[in-house]
Amino acid sequence: MNQPLMPKATAVWLIDNTTLTFKQIADFCGLHELEVKGIADGDVAVGIKAYNPILSNQLTREEIELCSQDPSRPLQIKQKNMDIEVKKMVGTKYTPIAKREDRPNAIAWLTKNYPQLADSQICKLVGTTKNTVAAIRTRKHWNMSNISPKDPVAANLCTQTDLMKAVERAKRKLERIEKEKKKEKAKLADPAE
Repeated sequence: MNQPLMPKATAVWLIDNTTLTFKQIADFCGLHELEVKGIADGDVAVGIKAYNPILSNQLTREEIELCSQDPSRPLQIKQKNMDIEVKKMVGTKYTPIAKREDRPNAIAWLTKNYPQLADSQICKLVGTTKNTVAAIRTRKHWNMSNISPKDPVAANLCTQTDLMKAVERAKRKLERIEKEKKKEKAKLADPAE
């Protein structure tokens, strides 16, 4: 069972404001029954400010009334139905200044290990421009002597899943181009069609 936020403070409020039994409060707050009795006597949780579970949307007045009338009925925390929407960021992502020097290294690693990747795919993965990718690919980058290939996943410039998706996409594109070339050769070889 889910416990309420700030269980001792919630127990203090329930003791002060309801006629619930110590067992009901203890079960709801995840405390021992003797601890709840100690809170009621003022021995435990001295100085803890009461926390209203109704205002915090963890309990309803109806639930407290029903449990007050039936001492064997346990309190049920209010279930929250929340839909969390994760928004995908559009555009280039911000790269901290300390990580920016890793971009050319990542581009060099990608062009060395995955030459089938298009410049646009590398730009999307690392967050750079096509001019930079082209300059590193042709070894005409202004800082080429200081560039050493480094895995972009290790440099935290992209995720492994994004990299694998880009590689798969590039592989499918190459296969499609190869099929088209074979069809063209077949048409040239057999002009009867």
